[in-house]
Amino acid sequence: MKKWLLRIVGVLATLLVLLVAAVWLATFHPAALQDEPVACAGAAPTLARGQTIKVMTWNIQYMAGKNYVFFSDVPSGDAPDERPSREDITTTLGEVARVIRDERPDLLLLQEVDDGAARTDYEDQLARLLPLLPPEYACHTTALYWKAAYVPHPRIHGAAGMKLAIVSKYRISAAQRHQLPLVPRDPLTQQFNIKRAMLEARLPVDGAADVVAIATHLDAFAEGSDIMERQVAALGALLDRRTAEGLPWVVGGDFNLLPSADAYQRLIGGHQVFYNPQTEIAPLYARYQAAPSYAETTGADAPRWFTYNANDPAIKAPDRTLDYLFFDKTLQLGRHYVRQQDTLRISDHMPLVAEIKLP
Repeated sequence: MKKWLLRIVGVLATLLVLLVAAVWLATFHPAALQDEPVACAGAAPTLARGQTIKVMTWNIQYMAGKNYVFFSDVPSGDAPDERPSREDITTTLGEVARVIRDERPDLLLLQEVDDGAARTDYEDQLARLLPLLPPEYACHTTALYWKAAYVPHPRIHGAAGMKLAIVSKYRISAAQRHQLPLVPRDPLTQQFNIKRAMLEARLPVDGAADVVAIATHLDAFAEGSDIMERQVAALGALLDRRTAEGLPWVVGGDFNLLPSADAYQRLIGGHQVFYNPQTEIAPLYARYQAAPSYAETTGADAPRWFTYNANDPAIKAPDRTLDYLFFDKTLQLGRHYVRQQDTLRISDHMPLVAEIKLP
């Protein structure tokens, strides 16, 4: 009997080791800091001192479009849709390209770009997008923040792959991925979770210090934890280091944070649960230039600065600002706006655009 018990224990231990190994091999384990490849087609130009550039940040919602209510779009998590159709992905891809061609930003910061995800037919969406843009978009770099060969979620049951992307008309000399703090989860669930990050690109400037561009996408649905505060602190620490090094910087993305307590009060009750009435973004507003500014998001014209158009059918129109651009104080902020008028059916986020003058 003892011999059989030992055999059973041995078999169970072996199975456990194999399970742990399988989960580890199937999921994503980035370093705290890692270099990312940069692709540049031909001899991309270099930025010049005193040059004014246009920056656009946009969460493109994995090219899904607005014909769906995905399970994660409602507080109850029980909405009907799990993926967009191939036809809608292609249509949305064309619309994203149209807006970029029309705006012609010098620097493009994208979030929720799928790559290898079952929900979007395993395609690299950036590889599909780039041929639709003018050839002047010579350089790009990316960083994954969700990757798994299989996610055992009842509404996913397939591969995940999603990345940040920076696309530039100007030369990118280097790029790094910075891991953000993770939402507390049990050890098994954590392996399959999104691993939020900051993607940092260095753009050389003739006769001056490099400009640093950072794309990021902070956590969502993090109620009950201090993860938003810790992620903002990690971003602020990186910005402070670049400031101390004398490097001008711009950071943009989907922060999943409201600008103020007033913005919190405007939301319908079911959506307030996703946010803290005392917003964690406050330290960034206190220390840096921003587009939109705090005054713009809290004044009478606040709807002009809404960047989020929820898929939840309970919400009939854009009702909050979640996307921001922050700037080093050596940069001069010029014209800036949210392109709302013709983007409401492209993504659940609208593109935020700003012009900045380099020192």
